[in-house]
Amino acid sequence: MQEGIVAQQIYKILEGVKDPEIPAVSIVDLGIVRDVRVTEDGVEVVITPTYSGCPAMKEIEKNIMTELKQNGFGSVYLKTVLSPPWSSDWITPEGRRLLKESGIAPPGAAQEQLVPFPSSNQQVRCPYCDSEYTHVKSNFGATACKALYYCDNCQQPFEHFKSF
Repeated sequence: MQEGIVAQQIYKILEGVKDPEIPAVSIVDLGIVRDVRVTEDGVEVVITPTYSGCPAMKEIEKNIMTELKQNGFGSVYLKTVLSPPWSSDWITPEGRRLLKESGIAPPGAAQEQLVPFPSSNQQVRCPYCDSEYTHVKSNFGATACKALYYCDNCQQPFEHFKSF
């Protein structure tokens, strides 16, 4: 039972670790943290990048280690797991809400889209006015996991987190 309580404490700490590319959302809410294991040797945090080669992962790993060590966890081990690959379905409802509040349209369900590129008929709601009258400006946004859209209703550009 004690291990479960410690794991809950670690998850709470990790909720404070933000994605460096989307600082409004924690790595827990993005589904990057797969598991926390408490053993006799210390703490193991299992993570999965949003996509292979994600440049933010080194920063995320450093921030995990820093936060846990600052909170009294001396022996921290990180394990990166690539299979199964990360899915946008792992983003929590809170993470989706925070993406939208940040001006990033959250992804739909991954099974709705087989490739991580928006199609011309994909319905993406504007995170500012909730309009369905939007269109793709570029399949690539500021990061590889986002696409650039434009709202024809409120005339705001915005990013859309791609479904994977």
